[in-house]
Amino acid sequence: MDILQEDSTGPDVVALQTRLKARGFSPGAIDGNFGPGTTAAVLAFQKSDGLLADGIVGARTAIALGFPGSDLPTSAGMPNVTIAIAAKMFPATPLDHIATNLPHVMSALEAASLTTASIVVAALATIRAETEGFMPISEMLSRFNTSPGGTPFDLYDHRADLGNKGPPDGASFKGRGYVQLTGRSNYAKFGPLVGVPNLVQAPDQANDPTIAAKILAAFIASKETAIKAALMLDDMGAARRLVNGGSNGLDRFSAAYQTGIALLA
Repeated sequence: MDILQEDSTGPDVVALQTRLKARGFSPGAIDGNFGPGTTAAVLAFQKSDGLLADGIVGARTAIALGFPGSDLPTSAGMPNVTIAIAAKMFPATPLDHIATNLPHVMSALEAASLTTASIVVAALATIRAETEGFMPISEMLSRFNTSPGGTPFDLYDHRADLGNKGPPDGASFKGRGYVQLTGRSNYAKFGPLVGVPNLVQAPDQANDPTIAAKILAAFIASKETAIKAALMLDDMGAARRLVNGGSNGLDRFSAAYQTGIALLA
């Protein structure tokens, strides 16, 4: 079964229309033509089921509709993000940093089934916004994390939203990696998800390139649908806030994303 979208035709569309109607989302005539009525029904079903409402029937929508495994749409695979493409997305970054770290990131994204061009490019753009050197790093001191004359990262020590419980949590769970994982609760959540159950006890592991790439992939995957929805609307600010919580690095994120999408297209 191929990915189905507007203007698709044939028996797979008949099967889709039949399943939509059975679920209470009538596409109109069951005629094997993926027209506006079928698109509207798919969109309504996707919204109802908490899926990305793009009107396209890929594997996740097909699974939600109950298609058997043998009938699931096949993915086109990972986009071919070469070192040359990444270098254009990261124009101020040493080429050897890109060559060393890009394979870790692409492997982790593929393992997490993050293979659509928009989400792969958004993940790379996130790295540029967070760590433009395209390598996992520890957060630097700033007025936003350290008080005047205070101990490093003391403004994080009592951040309940980060799950911190007081000194030395601010310094122990400062931002690390490609995505700048921050806060005790995030280390506790994502460590087990990436196969590092002791990440809270040994947080520096978040700067290991393989682990950092898996954390990036897991973090993006946890917000994948919302990020894709923002990107569909070309809302770079919303896509950035879903990762960072604010607008820090938005200019770098937007520039890298637009460059990557244009080059892959």
